[in-house]
Amino acid sequence: MRLWHETLIPYLPRQQLLGQHRECCALRGKGWGKEHSTVNYVFKYSPYYLYLYHMKIMEEMSHRGYNCDPLWHDKFYRGKQCNPYRHDQLGDFNSSASASELTIYPEHDQTYLDECLSNLEDKGIQLNLNKTKTKHP
Repeated sequence: MRLWHETLIPYLPRQQLLGQHRECCALRGKGWGKEHSTVNYVFKYSPYYLYLYHMKIMEEMSHRGYNCDPLWHDKFYRGKQCNPYRHDQLGDFNSSASASELTIYPEHDQTYLDECLSNLEDKGIQLNLNKTKTKHP
C-alpha cells in the first residue's frame, strides 16, 4: 500500500497508475481507517483529501485513454459495499484551486518524493522527471 508522490502521477507506468486507482478505491471504501504504515498519514485528514488525490489519478487515467467507473467522481461515493459519506462526514479542503493544481498531502514533500523514486527503482522502474511528459497510449 502506498500513495505515490503527487508529482509522479503523470510519469507512473501503466501498472502503477492503475494499481493506484485500485488503492484509492479500497481506501475510500472499506479500507478507510485501516492502519498500514505507508498510508496512515491519510487518515489524519478529511476523506475529501483522498477524493482529491483520487481525482488526480482518474484525470491521468482519462488522459491516457483508460476508463474507470464514473461513480468514483462523486466525492460521497465509497464503493458498492459502503454507504456514501454524508455531507457532515466528508469534511472540506481549504483551497479554491483545482485538484490538479495543488499538493493535497503535506507529507508529499521532497523526502517522500525521494522515497517513492527509490521504491520505484527497487522495482526496476526509473522515471525521467526532467523530460516533458508525453501522452501515453
